[in-house]
Amino acid sequence: MMPSILRGFTSLKEISFHGRGGQGAVTAADLLAKAVFNEGRYVQAFALFGAERRGAPVKAFTRIDDKEILIRSQIYHPDYVVVLDSGLLGIIDVTEGLKEGGLVLINTRKKPEEIQLGTNCTLAIVDATSIALELSLLVAGLPVVNTAILGAFARATDEVKLESVTHVIKEAWPGKIGEKNAYAAELAFQKTFLAK
Repeated sequence: MMPSILRGFTSLKEISFHGRGGQGAVTAADLLAKAVFNEGRYVQAFALFGAERRGAPVKAFTRIDDKEILIRSQIYHPDYVVVLDSGLLGIIDVTEGLKEGGLVLINTRKKPEEIQLGTNCTLAIVDATSIALELSLLVAGLPVVNTAILGAFARATDEVKLESVTHVIKEAWPGKIGEKNAYAAELAFQKTFLAK
């Protein structure tokens, strides 16, 4: 873990993704890393695996820096938290360890005033589920929200360009499915709401 005295002097950004098995949290962390890498920065992406199964809580992580990343541990104090399923808010403390003034991005239909996180952070919300349903982005009948959430992340943080996100999405899924997923990211970028 990085000594707290050094945190203010680094360009390192750490992101925690919280989702459920099958929602694509691990894929989102990987795609974000690829998009940022294509912009010329250093990255890491990895998941915390246990006995995950479809629907069980899953955590994935991405690190971004302007210089080589030498840390090889789980992320304990994220700058950003991305929640792919708002139902997790009542089950786990997604803000645990969040840096003071950090940002939490949540896939939800709720209004910001309906969400109580109990910490000093910036809140960003997007209804990625509705976007996925509108575009018929489904796997095994469930909405795929990970590509939309990446568009929202680009809007909420300015850590990555939307064009970089849509490029890696189209690269991952060539053809119509990639185009549709990239469009989900674009729609989420437009529909993300930031609240303090």
